[in-house]
Amino acid sequence: MKLLITRPLPDQVVAAAKARFDVSLRESTLPLTPEELRASLRDFDLILPTLGDRYQADVFADVPQPRARMLANFGVGYNHIDVAAARAAGLLVSNTPGAVTDATADIAMTLILMTARRAGEGERMVRAGLWEGWHPTQMLGLHVSGKRIGIIGMGRIGKAIARRAQAGFGMEVVFHNRSTVADVGVPARQVSLAEAMAADVVVIAVPGGKETHHLINAETLGHMRASAILVNISRGDVIDEAALAAALIGGKIAGAGLDVYEHEPKINPALLPLENVTLLPHLGTAALEVRVGMGMMALANLIAFADGAALPNPV
Repeated sequence: MKLLITRPLPDQVVAAAKARFDVSLRESTLPLTPEELRASLRDFDLILPTLGDRYQADVFADVPQPRARMLANFGVGYNHIDVAAARAAGLLVSNTPGAVTDATADIAMTLILMTARRAGEGERMVRAGLWEGWHPTQMLGLHVSGKRIGIIGMGRIGKAIARRAQAGFGMEVVFHNRSTVADVGVPARQVSLAEAMAADVVVIAVPGGKETHHLINAETLGHMRASAILVNISRGDVIDEAALAAALIGGKIAGAGLDVYEHEPKINPALLPLENVTLLPHLGTAALEVRVGMGMMALANLIAFADGAALPNPV
């Protein structure tokens, strides 16, 4: 079976794929172009896409009888794939949950600490030669230990963040989730969105998609404290970045830490000059062993399909 891998992946993953399939490995690190998207459905049996490869309804409409039978997404988030349109065209879709959980939770904690303690701002000061030495009132930030964290979305990643916050920093955990979560794994209270947004630290960990588009907007940001920080490790378009920039500039919240962006890789220009924002280049799963694990999980789904077995991780 012919397999298209849409981006360079770790060598171990590529070697394992080549051992089983006739692999075409695309060398570009950019998302598939509209032409490439359509060609992939016509020319390959299997496709291993990732973030930014926008298999939307119009793509499937333009290829009414695709050769492709499966999209094995590299990543847990799959809002770039119109799953209903894929199924209607006869394709199965899988993803890689579990493999990304701890790494993404670690980046959430990184952003919390960097933003609360003004680490990015401090490093820029040192590199610019502007630091004049320690003094008692220099760059005072938010002391995270013992504070309340509000987690929006209590899935695998939300629970991993809760464990780190509670066990590592003694934080009080409150969370908002669309469905009831019986056991978070640590002491935690399920509350309304407004109450979760009123915590000292707010972390967004919901899936992307139409249901969560601009979930964090001017209204929901209005529930936050002026001393609070907001962290997003979910999908960029969960936040209305214009509203976030306005809240930061107006002093309605103290800071924000972002690993994902509404129009990634473009950043809202209003955010770029702000010292109270930590901006990372989508590092959530950027560790070799994690990316290998994601690739092997995607490959396991492809092999299961080829063998006529049930997919381990169907969407």
